[in-house]
Amino acid sequence: MTNEKVPRRIAQMVLNSLKGGVVPRIGLPYITVGRKNEIEALLHDVDIVADGGASFRFIVGRYGSGKSFLLQTIRNYVMDKGFIVLDADLSPERRLQGTRGQGLSTYRELIGNLSTKTKPEGGALTLVLDRWINTVQTEALQETGLSPEDPALGKAVDQKIFTVTSEINELVHGYAFAQLISRYYHAYLEDDENTKQNVIRWFRGEFATKTEAKAELGINIIITDDDWYDYLKLFAVFFRLAGYAGMMLMIDELVNLFKITNTVTRQNNYEKLLAMYNDALQGKARYLGIIMGCTPQALEDRHRGIYSYEALRSRLSEGKFSKPGARDLLAPVIRLDPLNPEEMLVLCEKLSSMHAGLYGYAERLTEEDRQLFVKIEYSRVGADSNITPREVIRDFIELLDLLYQNPDADMKTIIGSDEFSYAESEAVSNETSADFAEFKV
Repeated sequence: MTNEKVPRRIAQMVLNSLKGGVVPRIGLPYITVGRKNEIEALLHDVDIVADGGASFRFIVGRYGSGKSFLLQTIRNYVMDKGFIVLDADLSPERRLQGTRGQGLSTYRELIGNLSTKTKPEGGALTLVLDRWINTVQTEALQETGLSPEDPALGKAVDQKIFTVTSEINELVHGYAFAQLISRYYHAYLEDDENTKQNVIRWFRGEFATKTEAKAELGINIIITDDDWYDYLKLFAVFFRLAGYAGMMLMIDELVNLFKITNTVTRQNNYEKLLAMYNDALQGKARYLGIIMGCTPQALEDRHRGIYSYEALRSRLSEGKFSKPGARDLLAPVIRLDPLNPEEMLVLCEKLSSMHAGLYGYAERLTEEDRQLFVKIEYSRVGADSNITPREVIRDFIELLDLLYQNPDADMKTIIGSDEFSYAESEAVSNETSADFAEFKV
Protein backbone atom coordinates (compact mmCIF):
# COMPACT_ATOMS: atom_id res chain seq x y z
CA MET A 1 0.00 0.00 0.00
CA THR A 2 1.35 3.42 -0.92
CA ASN A 3 1.54 6.00 1.87
CA GLU A 4 2.50 8.92 -0.37
CA LYS A 5 0.32 11.90 0.42
CA VAL A 6 -1.19 13.52 -2.66
CA PRO A 7 -2.30 17.18 -2.37
CA ARG A 8 -6.08 17.40 -2.62
CA ARG A 9 -6.02 19.82 -5.56
CA ILE A 10 -3.82 17.46 -7.56
CA ALA A 11 -5.82 14.38 -6.53
CA GLN A 12 -9.06 16.04 -7.65
CA MET A 13 -7.61 17.00 -11.03
CA VAL A 14 -6.04 13.59 -11.62
CA LEU A 15 -9.18 11.61 -10.77
CA ASN A 16 -11.50 13.93 -12.71
CA SER A 17 -9.27 13.82 -15.78
CA LEU A 18 -8.89 10.05 -15.75
CA LYS A 19 -12.61 9.47 -15.24
CA GLY A 20 -13.28 11.82 -18.16
CA GLY A 21 -10.95 9.83 -20.41
CA VAL A 22 -8.16 12.41 -20.71
CA VAL A 23 -4.63 12.61 -19.35
CA PRO A 24 -3.99 15.08 -16.50
CA ARG A 25 -1.21 17.59 -17.13
CA ILE A 26 -0.11 17.52 -13.49
CA GLY A 27 0.22 14.79 -10.87
CA LEU A 28 1.50 12.08 -13.22
CA PRO A 29 4.37 10.94 -10.94
CA TYR A 30 1.74 9.82 -8.40
CA ILE A 31 0.16 7.36 -10.83
CA THR A 32 2.94 6.36 -13.23
CA VAL A 33 3.05 2.57 -13.58
CA GLY A 34 4.96 0.49 -16.12
CA ARG A 35 6.44 1.94 -19.32
CA LYS A 36 9.86 1.93 -17.64
CA ASN A 37 11.71 0.77 -20.76
CA GLU A 38 9.86 3.16 -23.05
CA ILE A 39 10.55 6.10 -20.74
CA GLU A 40 14.24 5.20 -20.52
CA ALA A 41 14.48 5.04 -24.32
CA LEU A 42 12.92 8.48 -24.71
CA LEU A 43 15.11 9.96 -21.98
CA HIS A 44 18.13 8.69 -23.89
CA ASP A 45 16.91 10.87 -26.78
CA VAL A 46 16.65 13.81 -24.39
CA ASP A 47 20.36 13.50 -23.59
CA ILE A 48 21.19 13.51 -27.31
CA VAL A 49 19.15 16.69 -27.83
CA ALA A 50 20.83 18.41 -24.88
CA ASP A 51 24.21 17.62 -26.48
CA GLY A 52 23.24 19.47 -29.66
CA GLY A 53 21.67 16.65 -31.65
CA ALA A 54 18.12 15.91 -32.72
CA SER A 55 15.74 12.98 -32.36
CA PHE A 56 12.45 11.78 -33.84
CA ARG A 57 10.15 9.13 -32.40
CA PHE A 58 6.68 7.81 -33.13
CA ILE A 59 4.66 6.51 -30.16
CA VAL A 60 2.16 4.01 -31.54
CA GLY A 61 -0.75 2.55 -29.62
CA ARG A 62 -4.49 1.99 -29.76
CA TYR A 63 -6.96 4.55 -28.46
CA GLY A 64 -6.72 4.42 -24.68
CA SER A 65 -3.40 2.58 -24.59
CA GLY A 66 -1.48 5.38 -22.89
CA LYS A 67 0.17 7.38 -25.70
CA SER A 68 -0.76 10.75 -24.25
CA PHE A 69 0.13 9.57 -20.75
CA LEU A 70 3.63 8.72 -21.95
CA LEU A 71 3.92 12.03 -23.80
CA GLN A 72 2.83 13.98 -20.73
CA THR A 73 5.26 12.04 -18.54
CA ILE A 74 8.17 12.95 -20.82
CA ARG A 75 6.88 16.51 -21.11
CA ASN A 76 6.98 17.01 -17.35
CA TYR A 77 10.39 15.39 -17.05
CA VAL A 78 12.11 17.49 -19.72
CA MET A 79 10.65 20.75 -18.38
CA ASP A 80 12.20 19.90 -15.02
CA LYS A 81 15.50 19.42 -16.86
CA GLY A 82 15.41 22.92 -18.36
CA PHE A 83 13.82 22.15 -21.73
CA ILE A 84 11.19 24.18 -23.50
CA VAL A 85 8.22 22.09 -24.66
CA LEU A 86 5.81 22.79 -27.52
CA ASP A 87 2.84 20.45 -27.87
CA ALA A 88 -0.28 20.22 -30.03
CA ASP A 89 -2.91 17.77 -31.25
CA LEU A 90 -3.61 17.56 -34.95
CA SER A 91 -7.21 18.00 -36.12
CA PRO A 92 -9.04 18.68 -39.40
CA GLU A 93 -8.01 22.34 -38.96
CA ARG A 94 -4.45 21.57 -37.85
CA ARG A 95 -2.16 19.57 -40.13
CA LEU A 96 1.50 19.51 -41.07
CA GLN A 97 0.78 20.94 -44.52
CA GLY A 98 -2.27 22.62 -46.01
CA THR A 99 -3.59 24.98 -48.64
CA ARG A 100 -5.85 26.95 -46.29
CA GLY A 101 -3.54 27.64 -43.37
CA GLN A 102 -3.78 24.25 -41.64
CA GLY A 103 0.00 23.97 -41.26
CA LEU A 104 0.22 27.50 -39.89
CA SER A 105 -2.62 26.67 -37.48
CA THR A 106 -0.50 23.82 -36.09
CA TYR A 107 2.43 26.21 -35.67
CA ARG A 108 0.23 28.72 -33.84
CA GLU A 109 -1.05 26.02 -31.52
CA LEU A 110 2.48 24.87 -30.76
CA ILE A 111 3.73 28.39 -30.02
CA GLY A 112 0.63 29.10 -27.93
CA ASN A 113 1.38 26.00 -25.85
CA LEU A 114 5.07 26.85 -25.42
CA SER A 115 5.84 25.81 -21.84
CA THR A 116 8.69 25.96 -19.35
CA LYS A 117 9.16 24.66 -15.82
CA THR A 118 8.04 28.00 -14.37
CA LYS A 119 5.09 28.33 -16.78
CA PRO A 120 3.96 24.75 -17.55
CA GLU A 121 0.47 25.72 -18.66
CA GLY A 122 1.74 27.35 -21.89
CA GLY A 123 1.95 30.90 -23.23
CA ALA A 124 5.56 31.26 -22.10
CA LEU A 125 7.11 32.94 -25.17
CA THR A 126 7.15 36.48 -23.74
CA LEU A 127 8.46 35.16 -20.42
CA VAL A 128 11.32 33.36 -22.19
CA LEU A 129 12.33 36.43 -24.20
CA ASP A 130 12.24 38.74 -21.16
CA ARG A 131 14.18 36.23 -19.07
CA TRP A 132 16.84 36.01 -21.77
CA ILE A 133 17.26 39.79 -21.92
CA ASN A 134 17.56 40.00 -18.14
CA THR A 135 20.17 37.23 -18.20
CA VAL A 136 22.21 38.98 -20.90
CA GLN A 137 22.12 42.25 -18.95
CA THR A 138 23.19 40.51 -15.73
CA GLU A 139 26.06 38.73 -17.48
CA ALA A 140 27.23 42.00 -19.06
CA LEU A 141 27.22 43.70 -15.64
CA GLN A 142 29.29 40.92 -14.11
CA GLU A 143 31.77 40.75 -16.98
CA THR A 144 32.36 44.49 -17.33
CA GLY A 145 31.97 45.65 -13.74
CA LEU A 146 30.11 48.71 -15.05
CA SER A 147 27.20 50.31 -13.22
CA PRO A 148 23.66 49.92 -14.65
CA GLU A 149 23.61 53.66 -15.46
CA ASP A 150 26.86 53.61 -17.47
CA PRO A 151 26.18 54.12 -21.22
CA ALA A 152 29.01 51.71 -21.99
CA LEU A 153 26.92 48.90 -20.51
CA GLY A 154 24.44 49.22 -23.37
CA LYS A 155 27.22 48.61 -25.89
CA ALA A 156 28.38 45.53 -23.98
CA VAL A 157 24.86 44.15 -23.95
CA ASP A 158 24.46 44.94 -27.65
CA GLN A 159 27.61 42.94 -28.37
CA LYS A 160 26.28 39.92 -26.49
CA ILE A 161 22.97 40.17 -28.34
CA PHE A 162 24.88 40.41 -31.62
CA THR A 163 26.78 37.22 -30.78
CA VAL A 164 23.51 35.33 -30.34
CA THR A 165 21.83 36.75 -33.42
CA SER A 166 24.92 36.12 -35.56
CA GLU A 167 24.75 32.40 -34.84
CA ILE A 168 21.06 32.34 -35.79
CA ASN A 169 21.77 34.48 -38.85
CA GLU A 170 23.54 31.59 -40.56
CA LEU A 171 20.45 29.37 -40.57
CA VAL A 172 17.58 29.27 -43.07
CA HIS A 173 15.36 32.34 -42.46
CA GLY A 174 17.80 33.24 -39.70
CA TYR A 175 18.37 36.83 -40.86
CA ALA A 176 14.76 37.91 -40.34
CA PHE A 177 14.54 35.92 -37.11
CA ALA A 178 17.70 37.58 -35.76
CA GLN A 179 16.42 41.03 -36.76
CA LEU A 180 13.23 40.43 -34.77
CA ILE A 181 15.12 39.19 -31.73
CA SER A 182 17.22 42.36 -31.82
CA ARG A 183 14.11 44.48 -32.38
CA TYR A 184 12.46 42.93 -29.33
CA TYR A 185 15.55 43.60 -27.20
CA HIS A 186 15.67 47.29 -28.08
CA ALA A 187 11.90 47.65 -27.57
CA TYR A 188 12.40 46.08 -24.14
CA LEU A 189 15.09 48.61 -23.26
CA GLU A 190 13.01 51.54 -24.51
CA ASP A 191 9.82 50.23 -22.87
CA ASP A 192 8.18 50.19 -26.30
CA GLU A 193 5.27 47.87 -25.56
CA ASN A 194 3.74 48.22 -29.02
CA THR A 195 6.86 46.97 -30.82
CA LYS A 196 7.28 44.15 -28.32
CA GLN A 197 3.72 42.97 -28.94
CA ASN A 198 4.19 43.18 -32.71
CA VAL A 199 7.32 41.03 -32.51
CA ILE A 200 5.44 38.49 -30.41
CA ARG A 201 2.58 38.54 -32.93
CA TRP A 202 5.05 37.83 -35.71
CA PHE A 203 6.62 34.93 -33.81
CA ARG A 204 3.12 33.53 -33.21
CA GLY A 205 2.40 33.61 -36.93
CA GLU A 206 -0.38 36.17 -36.59
CA PHE A 207 0.59 38.50 -39.44
CA ALA A 208 -1.58 37.66 -42.46
CA THR A 209 0.39 39.53 -45.13
CA LYS A 210 3.95 40.66 -45.81
CA THR A 211 2.65 44.19 -46.28
CA GLU A 212 1.30 44.24 -42.73
CA ALA A 213 4.57 42.88 -41.34
CA LYS A 214 6.55 45.46 -43.33
CA ALA A 215 4.42 48.30 -42.03
CA GLU A 216 4.63 47.27 -38.39
CA LEU A 217 8.15 45.83 -38.13
CA GLY A 218 10.03 46.58 -41.34
CA ILE A 219 10.28 42.84 -42.06
CA ASN A 220 9.16 41.78 -45.53
CA ILE A 221 8.55 38.13 -44.58
CA ILE A 222 5.94 36.15 -42.64
CA ILE A 223 5.60 32.59 -41.40
CA THR A 224 3.56 30.43 -43.80
CA ASP A 225 2.17 26.94 -44.27
CA ASP A 226 5.30 25.99 -46.19
CA ASP A 227 8.06 27.17 -43.84
CA TRP A 228 6.68 27.09 -40.27
CA TYR A 229 8.86 24.12 -39.33
CA ASP A 230 12.01 26.05 -40.35
CA TYR A 231 11.16 28.63 -37.69
CA LEU A 232 10.77 25.95 -35.04
CA LYS A 233 14.32 24.83 -35.83
CA LEU A 234 15.44 28.45 -35.36
CA PHE A 235 13.63 28.63 -32.03
CA ALA A 236 15.37 25.45 -30.86
CA VAL A 237 18.81 27.00 -31.48
CA PHE A 238 17.79 30.34 -29.98
CA PHE A 239 16.40 28.74 -26.82
CA ARG A 240 19.69 26.93 -26.32
CA LEU A 241 21.59 30.20 -26.72
CA ALA A 242 19.11 31.75 -24.27
CA GLY A 243 20.13 29.27 -21.58
CA TYR A 244 17.67 26.38 -21.97
CA ALA A 245 18.71 22.76 -22.49
CA GLY A 246 16.86 22.42 -25.79
CA MET A 247 13.36 22.13 -27.24
CA MET A 248 10.96 19.18 -27.35
CA LEU A 249 8.19 19.17 -29.95
CA MET A 250 5.24 16.85 -29.21
CA ILE A 251 2.48 16.31 -31.76
CA ASP A 252 -0.36 13.87 -31.05
CA GLU A 253 -3.33 12.57 -33.03
CA LEU A 254 -1.55 11.86 -36.32
CA VAL A 255 -4.67 9.81 -37.06
CA ASN A 256 -6.07 13.06 -38.46
CA LEU A 257 -3.64 12.77 -41.38
CA PHE A 258 -4.90 9.24 -42.01
CA LYS A 259 -8.45 10.63 -42.14
CA ILE A 260 -7.68 13.11 -44.95
CA THR A 261 -9.75 11.93 -47.91
CA ASN A 262 -7.90 13.80 -50.67
CA THR A 263 -4.95 11.66 -51.76
CA VAL A 264 -2.73 14.55 -52.88
CA THR A 265 -3.32 16.51 -49.66
CA ARG A 266 -2.63 13.44 -47.55
CA GLN A 267 0.60 12.68 -49.43
CA ASN A 268 1.72 16.31 -49.06
CA ASN A 269 1.36 15.94 -45.29
CA TYR A 270 3.39 12.74 -45.32
CA GLU A 271 6.02 14.50 -47.41
CA LYS A 272 6.26 17.19 -44.72
CA LEU A 273 6.52 14.45 -42.10
CA LEU A 274 9.37 12.86 -44.07
CA ALA A 275 11.20 16.19 -44.30
CA MET A 276 10.97 16.66 -40.52
CA TYR A 277 12.12 13.09 -39.92
CA ASN A 278 15.08 13.44 -42.30
CA ASP A 279 16.11 16.76 -40.74
CA ALA A 280 16.31 15.18 -37.31
CA LEU A 281 18.25 12.10 -38.37
CA GLN A 282 20.57 13.82 -40.85
CA GLY A 283 21.74 16.49 -38.42
CA LYS A 284 19.93 19.41 -40.08
CA ALA A 285 18.18 20.23 -36.79
CA ARG A 286 19.94 21.00 -33.49
CA TYR A 287 18.75 20.92 -29.89
CA LEU A 288 15.40 19.59 -31.12
CA GLY A 289 13.53 16.46 -30.11
CA ILE A 290 10.30 15.43 -31.86
CA ILE A 291 7.77 12.90 -30.56
CA MET A 292 4.57 12.09 -32.45
CA GLY A 293 1.66 9.89 -31.39
CA CYS A 294 -0.58 7.80 -33.63
CA THR A 295 -2.63 4.60 -33.78
CA PRO A 296 -1.41 1.37 -35.45
CA GLN A 297 -3.89 1.80 -38.30
CA ALA A 298 -2.81 5.40 -38.94
CA LEU A 299 0.77 4.13 -39.22
CA GLU A 300 0.41 0.80 -41.01
CA ASP A 301 -2.52 1.15 -43.42
CA ARG A 302 -1.01 0.77 -46.90
CA HIS A 303 -3.74 2.77 -48.60
CA ARG A 304 -4.05 5.86 -46.38
CA GLY A 305 -1.68 5.46 -43.45
CA ILE A 306 1.89 6.70 -43.04
CA TYR A 307 3.08 3.47 -44.65
CA SER A 308 1.23 4.44 -47.84
CA TYR A 309 4.12 6.85 -48.38
CA GLU A 310 6.88 4.48 -49.44
CA ALA A 311 9.78 6.65 -48.31
CA LEU A 312 8.37 6.65 -44.76
CA ARG A 313 7.42 2.96 -44.78
CA SER A 314 10.95 1.93 -45.75
CA ARG A 315 12.39 4.02 -42.93
CA LEU A 316 9.93 3.11 -40.18
CA SER A 317 8.99 -0.54 -40.77
CA GLU A 318 9.76 -2.87 -37.89
CA GLY A 319 12.57 -5.38 -38.26
CA LYS A 320 12.11 -9.13 -38.40
CA PHE A 321 12.99 -9.83 -34.80
CA SER A 322 10.97 -7.25 -32.87
CA LYS A 323 7.76 -8.59 -31.32
CA PRO A 324 5.42 -7.98 -28.36
CA GLY A 325 7.42 -8.35 -25.16
CA ALA A 326 10.71 -7.85 -26.98
CA ARG A 327 10.44 -4.53 -28.79
CA ASP A 328 13.40 -2.64 -30.25
CA LEU A 329 13.07 0.59 -28.29
CA LEU A 330 15.96 2.19 -30.14
CA ALA A 331 13.97 2.10 -33.40
CA PRO A 332 12.10 5.22 -34.64
CA VAL A 333 8.75 3.63 -33.76
CA ILE A 334 7.92 2.71 -30.15
CA ARG A 335 4.88 0.44 -29.95
CA LEU A 336 2.99 0.41 -26.67
CA ASP A 337 2.09 -3.06 -25.44
CA PRO A 338 -0.89 -3.24 -23.03
CA LEU A 339 -0.20 -2.89 -19.31
CA ASN A 340 -0.21 -6.36 -17.77
CA PRO A 341 -2.55 -7.29 -14.88
CA GLU A 342 0.20 -6.87 -12.29
CA GLU A 343 0.94 -3.31 -13.42
CA MET A 344 -2.78 -2.51 -13.50
CA LEU A 345 -3.13 -3.81 -9.95
CA VAL A 346 -0.41 -1.41 -8.78
CA LEU A 347 -2.18 1.46 -10.55
CA CYS A 348 -5.50 0.56 -8.90
CA GLU A 349 -3.76 0.61 -5.53
CA LYS A 350 -2.45 4.12 -6.18
CA LEU A 351 -5.86 5.36 -7.33
CA SER A 352 -7.61 3.78 -4.35
CA SER A 353 -5.26 5.53 -1.94
CA MET A 354 -5.61 8.85 -3.80
CA HIS A 355 -9.42 8.62 -3.79
CA ALA A 356 -9.54 7.88 -0.05
CA GLY A 357 -7.20 10.78 0.69
CA LEU A 358 -9.24 13.18 -1.41
CA TYR A 359 -12.60 12.38 0.20
CA GLY A 360 -11.25 11.68 3.68
CA TYR A 361 -12.34 8.09 4.36
CA ALA A 362 -10.61 4.89 5.37
CA GLU A 363 -9.95 2.69 2.35
CA ARG A 364 -12.60 0.03 2.02
CA LEU A 365 -11.17 -2.05 -0.81
CA THR A 366 -8.76 -4.76 0.26
CA GLU A 367 -5.91 -6.15 -1.80
CA GLU A 368 -8.14 -9.13 -2.57
CA ASP A 369 -10.92 -6.79 -3.77
CA ARG A 370 -8.57 -5.05 -6.17
CA GLN A 371 -7.24 -8.37 -7.42
CA LEU A 372 -10.80 -9.53 -8.09
CA PHE A 373 -11.60 -6.31 -9.96
CA VAL A 374 -8.52 -6.62 -12.18
CA LYS A 375 -9.23 -10.30 -12.78
CA ILE A 376 -12.78 -9.48 -13.93
CA GLU A 377 -11.55 -6.70 -16.24
CA TYR A 378 -8.95 -8.94 -17.85
CA SER A 379 -11.42 -11.82 -18.16
CA ARG A 380 -13.54 -9.99 -20.70
CA VAL A 381 -13.85 -11.59 -24.09
CA GLY A 382 -10.98 -10.31 -26.21
CA ALA A 383 -9.34 -8.47 -23.30
CA ASP A 384 -5.94 -9.95 -24.07
CA SER A 385 -5.70 -7.86 -27.24
CA ASN A 386 -8.36 -5.16 -26.85
CA ILE A 387 -8.37 -3.95 -23.26
CA THR A 388 -6.79 -0.55 -22.64
CA PRO A 389 -5.71 1.25 -19.46
CA ARG A 390 -8.33 3.94 -20.09
CA GLU A 391 -11.22 1.47 -19.85
CA VAL A 392 -9.94 -0.18 -16.67
CA ILE A 393 -9.12 3.13 -14.98
CA ARG A 394 -12.53 4.61 -15.72
CA ASP A 395 -14.29 1.50 -14.43
CA PHE A 396 -12.21 1.50 -11.26
CA ILE A 397 -12.75 5.20 -10.47
CA GLU A 398 -16.47 4.70 -11.06
CA LEU A 399 -16.38 1.79 -8.61
CA LEU A 400 -14.60 3.97 -6.02
CA ASP A 401 -17.13 6.78 -6.52
CA LEU A 402 -20.08 4.41 -6.07
CA LEU A 403 -18.63 2.88 -2.92
CA TYR A 404 -18.01 6.35 -1.48
CA GLN A 405 -21.55 7.51 -2.29
CA ASN A 406 -23.15 4.28 -1.05
CA PRO A 407 -21.49 3.41 2.27
CA ASP A 408 -23.81 0.44 2.82
CA ALA A 409 -22.90 -1.20 -0.50
CA ASP A 410 -19.91 -3.46 -1.00
CA MET A 411 -17.82 -4.18 -4.06
CA LYS A 412 -19.43 -7.53 -4.83
CA THR A 413 -22.88 -5.91 -4.81
CA ILE A 414 -21.80 -3.23 -7.27
CA ILE A 415 -19.88 -5.46 -9.67
CA GLY A 416 -22.79 -7.86 -9.63
CA SER A 417 -25.18 -5.19 -10.92
CA ASP A 418 -26.65 -5.40 -14.39
CA GLU A 419 -24.61 -2.41 -15.57
CA PHE A 420 -21.28 -3.84 -14.51
CA SER A 421 -22.17 -7.32 -15.75
CA TYR A 422 -22.92 -5.84 -19.14
CA ALA A 423 -19.63 -3.94 -19.12
CA GLU A 424 -17.84 -7.11 -18.05
CA SER A 425 -19.08 -9.00 -21.09
CA GLU A 426 -18.43 -6.11 -23.45
CA ALA A 427 -15.31 -6.33 -25.60
CA VAL A 428 -13.95 -3.55 -27.75
CA SER A 429 -13.42 -5.19 -31.12
CA ASN A 430 -13.35 -2.20 -33.45
CA GLU A 431 -10.92 0.53 -32.38
CA THR A 432 -12.14 2.90 -35.07
CA SER A 433 -15.75 2.95 -33.86
CA ALA A 434 -17.18 6.44 -33.40
CA ASP A 435 -17.90 6.00 -29.70
CA PHE A 436 -14.38 4.86 -28.99
CA ALA A 437 -12.58 7.31 -31.24
CA GLU A 438 -14.10 10.40 -29.63
CA PHE A 439 -11.88 9.98 -26.60
CA LYS A 440 -8.41 11.46 -26.77
CA VAL A 441 -5.41 9.48 -25.49
